[in-house]
Amino acid sequence: MARGDWTRVEEFILMSFSSLPTEIQSLLFLTFLIIYLVTLMGNSLIILVALADPMLHSPMYFFLRNLSFLEIGFNLVIVPKMPGTLLAWDTTISFLGCATQMYFSFFFGGAECFLLATMAYDRYVAICSPLHYAVIMNQRTRAKLAIVSWFPGFPVATVQTTWLFSFPFCGTNKVNHFFCDSPPVLRLVYADTALFEIYAIVGTILVIMIPCLLILCSYTRIAATVLKIPSAKGKHKAFSTCSSHLLVVSLFYVSLSLTYFQPKSNNSPESKKLLSLSYTVVTPMLNPIIYSLRKNEVKNALGWTFRKALDLRNCIP
Repeated sequence: MARGDWTRVEEFILMSFSSLPTEIQSLLFLTFLIIYLVTLMGNSLIILVALADPMLHSPMYFFLRNLSFLEIGFNLVIVPKMPGTLLAWDTTISFLGCATQMYFSFFFGGAECFLLATMAYDRYVAICSPLHYAVIMNQRTRAKLAIVSWFPGFPVATVQTTWLFSFPFCGTNKVNHFFCDSPPVLRLVYADTALFEIYAIVGTILVIMIPCLLILCSYTRIAATVLKIPSAKGKHKAFSTCSSHLLVVSLFYVSLSLTYFQPKSNNSPESKKLLSLSYTVVTPMLNPIIYSLRKNEVKNALGWTFRKALDLRNCIP
C-alpha cells in the first residue's frame, strides 16, 4: 500500500547470523538442528516418563512436566525458522507470522519465569514443611499453581504484541535477529514509540523481577532451614533436592537478564543474538539433561521405561 514515498511493510527479512562467514553459518545450522532434535526428544521423554512411572507423580515432577511442555513450545516457536535463515533458503517471515512468533515467545518466556518461581515454592514447602507437604501440595493446589504460572504470559504477550504491531512499519523490513524479538522489530517502526518503550521496560522488569524475588524469598527460607539441620548428610540431602532447580534458574535468569537489562551502549547486535540463543535455544535443551543427570528418580524411571520397551519388543513375534 503506497503512502507518499513509503511502502507499508508486509513481510520481514530475518538477518539471523548473515554477517558471519558461510562456513560458520553451515556449522550453526548443524548445531541448531541437533539442539532442536535433542530438545524435543529430551523434554518429550521427561513428560512421558513422568506420566508412566507412578514414582514420579509427585508435585515436583508435575511442575517439571509443565516446564518440559513449555520448553517444547518455546523451541517450536523459535528454532524451526532458523535453518532457513542460516542457509538463505527462506529468510522472509510474513507480517502475521512475525507477530505470531513474537506473541508466543512473550507468552512462553513470561510463563517460564512464573513457573520457575512456583517450582521454587514447591521446594520451599518440601524442605521447610515436609510433614505437611502432601497436604499443602495436593492435586487441586498443584493445578491452581500451574494455571497461575501460565496465565501471566497471556496479558503480557497480548498487550505488547498488539501494541507494537499497531505501529506503522515503513521503509526497511530487515530484522537484525534470528527471530522476531521486540527490540529489533521496534527499530523498524516509523512513529514515536517512547510510551511503548516505557511500558515494555516496566513490563519486562515486572515479569522477570517478581518471579525472581519470589525465588529468592523461597531459597532464603530454604537456606535458613537447611542450616539448622545438625548432620552434614541431612544438609546434603536437603540441598540435593534443590540443586537441579537452582541450576536451571541460574542459566535462565542470567542469560535473560544479560539480554534485556544491559545498557544499549554495551550491547552489539551480534552479542545480543548470542545471549538470546542461551535462553531460547540452549536452556530448553539443557533442562531435561540437568534433571535426568541429577535426579536418581528420573534416571531410574528412564531405565525402567527402556527395559519395559525392550521387554515389549521381545514379546512381539
